[in-house]
Amino acid sequence: MTPPDVAVTDVADPLAEAAPTMELLLRELDRRWPPEAERLHRISRYALLPAGKLLRPLLLMESAEAVGGGGPAVVPAALSVEYLHVGSLVHDDVIDGDAMRRGRPSVVARYGTADAIVTGDALMLGMFGVLTDGAEEAGGLPPGRVLGAVRVFARAGVDLCRGQAMEGELRGDLGCGLDRYLTMSSLKTGALFRAACRGGAILGGGTPAQQRALTAYAEHLGLAFQMYDDLLPYTSDPRTTGKSALSDIAAARPTFPVLLCYAMAGARGRARLEAALGGALPAADALRTVHELLETTGALDAARDQATAQADRATSCLAELPRSRATAVLAAVADLSVSRDR
Repeated sequence: MTPPDVAVTDVADPLAEAAPTMELLLRELDRRWPPEAERLHRISRYALLPAGKLLRPLLLMESAEAVGGGGPAVVPAALSVEYLHVGSLVHDDVIDGDAMRRGRPSVVARYGTADAIVTGDALMLGMFGVLTDGAEEAGGLPPGRVLGAVRVFARAGVDLCRGQAMEGELRGDLGCGLDRYLTMSSLKTGALFRAACRGGAILGGGTPAQQRALTAYAEHLGLAFQMYDDLLPYTSDPRTTGKSALSDIAAARPTFPVLLCYAMAGARGRARLEAALGGALPAADALRTVHELLETTGALDAARDQATAQADRATSCLAELPRSRATAVLAAVADLSVSRDR
């Protein structure tokens, strides 16, 4: 998938090259959130660790390096985008009533609604302190760059909330159309991908053109990631994904492959989809019905192809940047976004 003008020939496995960065992020997370602390701190640690994919912090670190910056000075900013992400997941699980997250009880299932809401709030608000204080501690980032990143992160937080509200608006509406789905996905999922990449480019001292290139990369990456994420209930084992395959069905979400299926199906197929997402069937039976329809209409393959096309477009945006280890890692992340099982 990676075009020749982006690939770095002396990096055999770009994601392996990113391993030291991931280890640094994990060590710093563990250091900042020791297990012996007050209740809110302990619940926050539970939400953050063991960590998920850490894709957004990795994107920020690599984006900064891709424009000639990066290093320890941007680690606090990378962690702050993870706080925003995890805080939003804690709130998501409250909204959706999801009992599982990352293969274990969600924060709301373990600690209750009140503590989950407060923990999500604390993580998202604490993001700004880490971003600004961390820059001063590292002693290398100009205040103007930090202010620029704060603006980007604040805008992303609002976009994320807009996407969440729009997702609720679309529930049960199989006729909402792909355009509205893509807008929702660009807000709810794409917001933090854009914030990580644009914020990293700003903190790394990137030119306006480099910032635009990384923002465009993130836009397509976010769509690819969400489109493929919507496929996982039908392609992966819940024990691998760490989340119930029934979640989207139970919440009546018109996900990407389901919307494609609705557009591709005949009248009878549409009626079966409406029944499955309308609560007329038990959740497990509804999942089987939807899976069958996705297969027979070809929507599953079509969704996979469109997700791959978005990942390809993300990678092509990197051609605007100097070839480096960092751009190779970013290209590998685009590949990974549509070739994963969780």
